[in-house]
Amino acid sequence: MDKQTENGMEDTPLFDPKILDLIDFSKCNGEYKPKISNKNPGDNLHLRPLSLGDFDRGFLKLLSELTKVGDVSQKQFADRFHQMKACPGGYFITVLENTETQEVVATATLAVETKFIHSTGARGRIEDVVVSKQYRGKQLGKLLLDCLTLLAPKVGCYKLSLECKDPLVDFYSTFGFSKEVNQNYMVQRFWD
Repeated sequence: MDKQTENGMEDTPLFDPKILDLIDFSKCNGEYKPKISNKNPGDNLHLRPLSLGDFDRGFLKLLSELTKVGDVSQKQFADRFHQMKACPGGYFITVLENTETQEVVATATLAVETKFIHSTGARGRIEDVVVSKQYRGKQLGKLLLDCLTLLAPKVGCYKLSLECKDPLVDFYSTFGFSKEVNQNYMVQRFWD
């Protein structure tokens, strides 16, 4: 049953939390010292899907540590949340919440694009990986990346990609990502 947040919104998850149980963390790429995992991410931390109530838990503020978010109203947040939720299997926005402060302290997204190629397979993309400044150095970005990398084939992805800045190439390489020969990342921006 959904619980109510302080603003009266239902605390609905974006996707079924049981999907995160598909992650076999024994197959992770990262080494963790001290040991953490998807089921035990650290003291007072809980790994779960993005929830509608995360508007009040600092989700957008956290994203602003990564990029420009803009002035997003509660209604805009709820509308976009419901739009994503209406595409089952399309968005796996995963967060780490501090259970004491009820604050979202880290997030990453697995976006799944369905295809006709590869026997109607799906391509996954890792997007919007960010850890709150106060929680950096606690291996949480690595944990989220491992979780979503392990989840991608479980939800039907034949390929997983991400975009990153040059200084992060070595970090992402440790998770099995590599630059493809004769491939270029190109972009056309319509606004900042």
